[in-house]
Amino acid sequence: MTFVQLIECRTSRLDEMNRLIDDWVEQTKGKRTATHAVVGTDRSDASHIVEMVEFPSYEEAMRNSNLPETDRIFREMVALCDEMPTFIDLDVVRDENLMVATVRRFFEALATAGELPPLNDLLDEDIHSHDPANPQDTIGLDNARAEFRMWRGAFDFAFTVADVIAQGERACARWTWDATHKGDFLGIAPTGRQVTMTGMTLFRFADNGKIAETWWQHDQLGLMQQLGALDELEQ
Repeated sequence: MTFVQLIECRTSRLDEMNRLIDDWVEQTKGKRTATHAVVGTDRSDASHIVEMVEFPSYEEAMRNSNLPETDRIFREMVALCDEMPTFIDLDVVRDENLMVATVRRFFEALATAGELPPLNDLLDEDIHSHDPANPQDTIGLDNARAEFRMWRGAFDFAFTVADVIAQGERACARWTWDATHKGDFLGIAPTGRQVTMTGMTLFRFADNGKIAETWWQHDQLGLMQQLGALDELEQ
């Protein structure tokens, strides 16, 4: 079970504390078990510092605490504080990254049977899509929907999303697309062939929590080959 330690202290020497944390990160390379750390200051009291450190488990956190470097850094941190830091130990019972959930909902919506959903709950009105297969970027929600409808008109398909990684305002998804060619696609008449394509999509999120920009990378050359479009060129 993921474990988070919440550390609160008061200090007017934040710059020195930041340097101390940098020293700990450098000195514990290859040994520390912490996976994520966030340090924040209270907007109503700049001397109130809160640090959140995440570990894979409580046991790993204890192993991290027993490192000699951690013990030394802790003693130096206490010396920088106006009072003794307090610690709160938390077992994580729910961990949901909302960007990851939105990305997965997006791929599910693209493959929805029947009419294409409006997508306005997922995509920003000024969505900007980059795809090296297109001569121009697709800009605006209406144009994005038109492009998705083109793909849906040519194929019955589903996405299998293997990984979604999120950081800051961006998320990246690795996916596999399995489809049946049922309609005209770039001048290729329906073949009824079962085709597959792998790819990755990078997403940038707007402040409203919606997808504002996408970068697509996919094996369209492999798709064209599966559709027989390259047969004459290969002869």
